[in-house]
Formats: sequence, structure tokens, C-alpha cells
Amino acid sequence: QVQLVESGGGLVQTGGSLRLSCAASARTFSRYIMGWFRQAPGKEREFVAAILWSGDSTYYADSVKGRFTISRDNARNTVYLQMNSLKPEDTAVYCCAASTRSTREYDYWGQGTQVTVSS
Repeated sequence: QVQLVESGGGLVQTGGSLRLSCAASARTFSRYIMGWFRQAPGKEREFVAAILWSGDSTYYADSVKGRFTISRDNARNTVYLQMNSLKPEDTAVYCCAASTRSTREYDYWGQGTQVTVSS
């Protein structure tokens, strides 16, 4: 069982930045693919970004490409999401997830952290 705890959310103005963190309890954190997802009110959950085991490969949704950066620190069992040039449409609850299989199927989920971007 892997527990994931997100932090770093908050209220920011359009054009601002936030960095989200996700701390994992897994002893073998480096074996997990890590992803970030978000869900806005009244909308389905959507993929934001993913990073493979060593951090060499990353993937992004088109809507955040060039603005968001996913990274990981395997020594700290933590994955990050640096969000720059934030827009009101980025407002959502952001969750991290861990997978043993692929960037499309996740086994463990965090509770999420709220990000609100004011216009």
C-alpha cells in the first residue's frame, strides 16, 4: 500500500506560480511511475503530467505544456508539479497518483490539494 499526500495548493492570481508536492510512503518509490491529475467542479478528472521512474521521461497534457513542469526526487520520495503562468481554467483539485504499470493506469491516489486561480 502506498499513501500519497499532496501539499502546496492555494489561491493565486492569473499569471502567478505555485509548486505542488506529493510525498509518498512507498519504500520503493523509484519503482513507481508518478502522475498528476486535476478535476474542476462539474468536470471529469483529467491527466496533467506524468514522470517515469528515474525522471528521464516526462509527459504533459497539451493544455499545460510549456507552463507546468513535473519532477521527482527519489531520495525524498516526492514528486513535484511546478505551475507557471497560471490561468483561471487551471482552477481545480490536483491529485497525484502512483502506478506500477504505465502512465495510463494508476494504482494509488492522493486526496488532492485545491488550486484556485483568480482573474
